[in-house]
Amino acid sequence: MVVICLLLVSCVGAVVGAAVDTTIEVVKIPFKVVGAAVDLAVPDDDDD
Repeated sequence: MVVICLLLVSCVGAVVGAAVDTTIEVVKIPFKVVGAAVDLAVPDDDDD
């Protein structure tokens, strides 16, 4: 019974971890889009 409980807890932990990772990636998308737009609007003057 204890083994089944431990397996269930680890499985739930893995699912929650995957959901959190996905949520973090979805939240980062708007920042990446804004960063790309700023890079296009403000060109770098790195003429070496």
